[in-house]
Amino acid sequence: MATTAPQPASPTLKGVQPLRAGEGNSFVWRRLHSLTGIIPIGAFLVEHIVSNFEIVNGPVAYAKQVLFLNSLPLVRVLEWGFIFIPLLFHALYGVFIAVRGRTNVNVYPWAGNWMYLSQRVTGLIAFAYIVQHVLRQRFMGVSLPEHPGLAYAKVQYELMNPWMFAIYCIAMIATCWHFAYGIWLFAAKWGITPGEVARKRFGWVCTVVGAALCIMGLVSIYAVTYSRPYSPVDVLPQQTEDSAPAVPPAYAPQQ
Repeated sequence: MATTAPQPASPTLKGVQPLRAGEGNSFVWRRLHSLTGIIPIGAFLVEHIVSNFEIVNGPVAYAKQVLFLNSLPLVRVLEWGFIFIPLLFHALYGVFIAVRGRTNVNVYPWAGNWMYLSQRVTGLIAFAYIVQHVLRQRFMGVSLPEHPGLAYAKVQYELMNPWMFAIYCIAMIATCWHFAYGIWLFAAKWGITPGEVARKRFGWVCTVVGAALCIMGLVSIYAVTYSRPYSPVDVLPQQTEDSAPAVPPAYAPQQ
């Protein structure tokens, strides 16, 4: 009697398994990584771009926006608990996925693999940009939480450097792309958009959202750089003359 030849065992592939597989130790971590990309990081990105868009209305309007945000109750707890710590986890685990992950040309279509690659590349660009941006704007030079009136001058002077202007523009495009495609992936992975038709329609929604945020961000960058001459003054002066620096020393232009 003929017997069926045993099928060869499929080779074990190394790498991070897809989220929808629902198997492996990485499943929970990837769920948390996907969730933190939307809440709270995605929500903060939207708020940050919308708040910074106030910069088109001039130094006083932008300074008042910075003052308002830094006057929120428990603002430092919110800053670390809902921004810095989730962002650090999302970024570091995202780097882990980018290093250990793989593009499966025999499983996913060609376009899907390019989207996979672009998501990883834009994530790395966004991570590098955010690190330097937070260090330079939050922890270096004049302290904006204490002197919000100098916020416009500090940002403006940094963007007067052509290299920094180019970096900000590239990073804005990369970050908005990463977020928009991240929304699409989140909806697909969490079963919010079941079926190809729902995913295609939601893809257009994500494209519009990402494009709108990117345009707002680029307009803000252009406005603060070219709309007004550099003016290193505190537009919200303190009660005493010696309570705040007249100009941020680290950002004073060279003669």
